[in-house]
Amino acid sequence: MAQTEPNLINLVKVDMPQPAIVTSNDWHDYALIDSGHQRKLERFGKFYFIRPEPQAMWSPRLDEGAWQADGVFVASHNETDSGEGGGWKLQNNLPDNWLVSYQNLRFFARPTPFRHLGFFPEQAAHWDWCADAIKQRLISQPDTRPRILNLFAYSGVASLHAAAAGADVTHLDASKKAVAHAFENRDASDMQDAPIRFITDDAMRFVEREIRRGRHYDGIIMDPPKYGRGPKGEFWRIEDDLPALLKACRRLLSDNPLFMVLTIYAIRASSLAAHYAMAEAVNGLGGTVTCGELAVQEDMIKEHDARRVVSQANFARWHAG
Repeated sequence: MAQTEPNLINLVKVDMPQPAIVTSNDWHDYALIDSGHQRKLERFGKFYFIRPEPQAMWSPRLDEGAWQADGVFVASHNETDSGEGGGWKLQNNLPDNWLVSYQNLRFFARPTPFRHLGFFPEQAAHWDWCADAIKQRLISQPDTRPRILNLFAYSGVASLHAAAAGADVTHLDASKKAVAHAFENRDASDMQDAPIRFITDDAMRFVEREIRRGRHYDGIIMDPPKYGRGPKGEFWRIEDDLPALLKACRRLLSDNPLFMVLTIYAIRASSLAAHYAMAEAVNGLGGTVTCGELAVQEDMIKEHDARRVVSQANFARWHAG
């Protein structure tokens, strides 16, 4: 009698992460009102915006008459699948910027050429996760503020949130305009005296210098772009440069580290790519690596409707606990 082939999946040990869908339920100045037909209708403060959303491959729940907005981002017809080309059509009554809040923070929203409005609402889930880890460390070690490095830190909301939780923060971005926006947000939150060091530099160059200086951090937050250039023309491409950055950041971690957080937008990769890249970087440190998708969920339109969730980014997080 011929022997059957063994079921190989039962013979091979498989590292099988369980990706999670992570959202924030603590927003009052942001809401996803509706989505569908590859668009999303959102509220930022008291103003409404329509932005492209390729993943919304379903029908809106509200009729077209409800899709009225103060700003509409119109995508270019010749852009690639991952492009961000296009521009805003804005109502005359819309100010250049306006204040929004999250918990005790206040910061500015403003339409940008890159479709977003100066911050990423889905990242509030990361802000709270990092704050919880910082606060737990302060309970066990109340005399030492955790040192946090925020790379590709953009407009600084994550930096402000970590500082408000009790951390000593180094905020780094290659864009002078982004750092200026972070200063505005710091002042709007009345956090001029917060322990935040603002730096304009290329992320990899800065990390390498910090290694040579012998400096260490208890937590590192990374939100790298798909591609970009540093202030001295340094070229960044995430598929090529992320593994080296993660390994360098591992060397920056203190002897008693808290976490590393990685968020990835706009590349053709699943959260498993982020998971395994992070797991390789922190191999030997113990702790736990988790991965998944940062998402926003719709407001409840009708009482019997389930709230749909729209994925915005992939992430991986390492926690020492």
